[in-house]
Amino acid sequence: MKVKSTLFDCQAAGLARSVDVIAGKWKVKIICHLFGGTKRFGELRRLLPGVHRGTLTYELRQLQADGIIHRTQYPTIPPTVEYKLTAKGTTLRPVLMALQRWSKAQEPETAASASEENP
Repeated sequence: MKVKSTLFDCQAAGLARSVDVIAGKWKVKIICHLFGGTKRFGELRRLLPGVHRGTLTYELRQLQADGIIHRTQYPTIPPTVEYKLTAKGTTLRPVLMALQRWSKAQEPETAASASEENP
């Protein structure tokens, strides 16, 4: 008997594209910090210890190109740049919260399987 999956179309490009939008070491962390409101570039660097300036710039540009964040540059010297989530970006909150809940639910299982593998 063949079971029909009505929840996911695993061949659909949309699912893979959605994952690509948040894939990477820093993107989810950037988005989570922006849930707290608008941040300047320097603030994000302080909030993300270990991120290189070029990497942060690259990931911010990708998020901007995907319509997740909005970049505003003010004509000051030195230039002031602020980032905030777009309406599209704020729709990621329940998705990331669901991933966080799933991750927390896996913690006891992960600890138990690690102790089984390394007696």
